[in-house]
Amino acid sequence: MAAVTSRRITTDSAGGSDPRGPVLPPGGSGRSAETWKRHIVRQLKHRDLSQHAMFQDLIRFYTQLLEKTSLAKGILSCSLRRPSPDSSSSISALLHQNSQLKKTTGELAYQVVELQQQIKIKECVLEEQHARLAEEECRLAGAFDSHRELQERVERVQGKNGVLKTEYDALLERQRGAETRLREEKVRGGHLVEDMIHLKQQAAARMNSRNERRSRAREANLQKELQTAARSKVTIDSSSSAPTSRSTSPKNENQDQESTEQRHTRLFRSASATSPRILSSIRELFDRKRRGHSVCSLEEDLTCPVGICLSARVPARALHVLDAHEQGINAVRFSSSSDLLATGGTDRVIKLWEVRAGSLTHRATLDGSTEGITCIEFDPTGLRILAASYDKSALLWRLDDSVPKLTLTGHIRKVTAARFSSLPHQVVTGSADRTIRLWDLQRAACVQVVEVASYCSDLVCSENCIISGHFDSKIRVWDTRAVSCVQELPAQGKVTSLDLSADHRQLLSCCRDDCLQLVDLRRRSNDRMCFRAEGFKCGSDSTKAVISPDGCFLAAGSADGTVYVWNASTNNLETRLPDKHSSSISAVSWSLSGEYVVSVDKSRRAVLWSDI
Repeated sequence: MAAVTSRRITTDSAGGSDPRGPVLPPGGSGRSAETWKRHIVRQLKHRDLSQHAMFQDLIRFYTQLLEKTSLAKGILSCSLRRPSPDSSSSISALLHQNSQLKKTTGELAYQVVELQQQIKIKECVLEEQHARLAEEECRLAGAFDSHRELQERVERVQGKNGVLKTEYDALLERQRGAETRLREEKVRGGHLVEDMIHLKQQAAARMNSRNERRSRAREANLQKELQTAARSKVTIDSSSSAPTSRSTSPKNENQDQESTEQRHTRLFRSASATSPRILSSIRELFDRKRRGHSVCSLEEDLTCPVGICLSARVPARALHVLDAHEQGINAVRFSSSSDLLATGGTDRVIKLWEVRAGSLTHRATLDGSTEGITCIEFDPTGLRILAASYDKSALLWRLDDSVPKLTLTGHIRKVTAARFSSLPHQVVTGSADRTIRLWDLQRAACVQVVEVASYCSDLVCSENCIISGHFDSKIRVWDTRAVSCVQELPAQGKVTSLDLSADHRQLLSCCRDDCLQLVDLRRRSNDRMCFRAEGFKCGSDSTKAVISPDGCFLAAGSADGTVYVWNASTNNLETRLPDKHSSSISAVSWSLSGEYVVSVDKSRRAVLWSDI
């Protein structure tokens, strides 16, 4: 019994008493003292119930064992005190009972051992649960810390959001102010445009009135000369006496020349020195009346013979280097006579240069464009110059007048190319608005508009056709009679420029893949040759390459400021001309005489090259 009692005490100490004391619920610091006491009493009752249920079987068996032991002791004591005659039988019965009791005691002892093992198992489970409870408490403490950190982060983020909200409100106010100022500036810009239009109208009215006064003064002078001629004596010679009169008088010689040009059969000889002036004035008056209000003059209708270059010179050195403009230069072109050069750039002017003895001499400046120049071309007579501009228009000048003679407007984006058509009094323009327009110079009006699927970077004109290059890596051939695309030639990249050979048999294209492509237009297969070189790189979307007048060489400028010249027949690089340009070369032009090459770059520099 002492052993059982000690076991019970050990069990109580193991299962009931907790050296750490009662486990307080989390957050108990915020509760009242009465709630805390009730919680402790509830935990103690729960522990008593669990321990009582755990040892209930052991206590019952132990009580039965005590009862049987006390009964056996009582029987033995009675048998010793009161021996009876049949003591032997009773002793045998007692011995049997004793054996039964021992057997029962052994069974109970076995059951006690089993219960002890179960108790140990439950103690291990309880220890594991205590360890898990400690872990969960640690995790709970960590969760509380994380929660506190997250709350602090939320507070910091809310603070930052508040600052950002304040900044956003300030930016919103600034944006509203900027929009208000923008609307005011737009209104002001509209007023300025209206004022500018009004000023231009006034300037046009003044110019018209001045021209009208000049015309009236010229007619008045003509009337006076006619009246003087009417009062003077005029003799008419026969055709047989004409040679004698021509030989005796220079005046009659000039008069006879004028008569020959006009195919007259009679010769006039005036006694007045003003007779040739009278005849020229009359011819000018009749020419002006016959032409009406056309923007083209008689001289511009005449065709000018163009020289043929038998052999172009490969440039070898720089003859003249100068800063031709105040800003970058975008275009350069020689006239048909090769003695005049035109350059245009982002400074909104075109400058004319005379080419004499290997040097460039400034001759005139043509202004009138409101934005930069993108393309330049002379007409076949060399008397007019056509230019495309960033201001969505193309402009036409006479070389003897710095004011544009005609402005062609209608594109909605910048004009990238402007060329004289093969037909007289017609020009073609290409634009970034994906259209190609055909213009009649006599009416100063657009007569045809062609919609294209891609940005038009450059174009050239041949007989009854227009060839255009585009950013979708295609070259399109248009029939001007049917106003339709008759052929599409593939390119190897964005097309930046096009150029036709002098005989209109070969087409040169420059692409953004750093390659020049030469196409033979005479063959249906359109065989092409590609020209590349180590170090050559197309510098921009508007880099211009050219064919030599004899069709034997190709020239283009690179992004590193070097001019590259290829041999068109061998496909080999002929020469490189470095060290004269400090920035990307934008355009190259070859004189029709084959003698000079001019290159211009984005840093306003122009270089005249030759092998002289």
